[in-house]
Amino acid sequence: MVVDVVAAELDRVHRRIAGRFARSEPRARVREYVSGLVAGLERKNGWTLAERAGEVSPDGMQRLLRWADWDVGGVRDDVRGYVAEHLGEPDGVLIADETGSLKRGTRSAGVQRQYSGTAGRTENCQIGVFLAYASSRGHALIDRELYLPQSWTEDRQRCRAAGIPDEVEFTTKPRQAQAMIARAIAAGVPFRWFTADDLRAGQVPAGLAGRSGRVPRGGHPVQRPAGHHLRGLQARRCADRSPARERLAAAVSGSGSPWPARIRLGSHPPAVSRRGHWLMARRSLNDPDEIAYYIGYGPRRSTLVDLAWIAGSRWHIEECIQQAKGETGLDHYQVRSWRAWYAHITLSMLALAWLSASRAQVTRGEPAPATRA
Repeated sequence: MVVDVVAAELDRVHRRIAGRFARSEPRARVREYVSGLVAGLERKNGWTLAERAGEVSPDGMQRLLRWADWDVGGVRDDVRGYVAEHLGEPDGVLIADETGSLKRGTRSAGVQRQYSGTAGRTENCQIGVFLAYASSRGHALIDRELYLPQSWTEDRQRCRAAGIPDEVEFTTKPRQAQAMIARAIAAGVPFRWFTADDLRAGQVPAGLAGRSGRVPRGGHPVQRPAGHHLRGLQARRCADRSPARERLAAAVSGSGSPWPARIRLGSHPPAVSRRGHWLMARRSLNDPDEIAYYIGYGPRRSTLVDLAWIAGSRWHIEECIQQAKGETGLDHYQVRSWRAWYAHITLSMLALAWLSASRAQVTRGEPAPATRA
């Protein structure tokens, strides 16, 4: 039954994106590409996907990514709409984060020696910024941007060699997150909250944006989104405020340990008087001298349980990225050009969305939503 649900859902997904392809050949090949991404292949690249599809060379798969006539941005929009239809809920959460893909050489679009959270150190890599959607139904990636360091955007000849359009300029990662959130809002994606780790995305209607970090003994300055400084000592004092009822309530965060307390930060002008601004803090279960903090902004009536749940939901994007890398070949690509990166990443996101929707149907025993024409 599970196999039947997954196979039937792939047919629906393929029909949904069919109009984005001008010709029948790439339209048929993309189905093979997406189904290959979820197959049990050790590596999922042009060679292995072509072999699985019964093709004698990777040329067709590479052509699909590099220059075949199809609307990559349109398929991205289809992924976002598909996720909203299958997983969407009014209390959904948008989550932004980045991930690095280690690369050799200097010709791949956006590659340079830069810090990769994936590796935990500075490496030669590409950085992708992603937006995920999470609800009680499941979670999936819905948007992506390739980060281009200034060393790239200041060298237009190098950009052209990698297929990067002349109009693409340097954009910070928070700005990339803002653009993806704006697209989600314009598309009518149902959500109430936004969260991220060290990616401040500005004010989101009826949402929360936060940062997290560590405060060792003695504390250190923490940057508030509003531009003021809050000493780490305040985070430590906040952590000391831990009534039992708040500890228990905050345990819904699902992040391994509860957020024990919160304090309200500052005041707000009349235009945003219905919103609150807080610092949450918790003491590590393993090291009492280590304090984690989270700065939040959201509806003024938000409870500690609300904020703790949102803080814990940030981990869903890490789960999405790990699942995409492990199950749908997110980082298995062997491409260098700008367009090919976006094409592969978008199809990997599509494959992950397909699996997430199928899991939601099987778990809840729900029929699939009608496929939009």
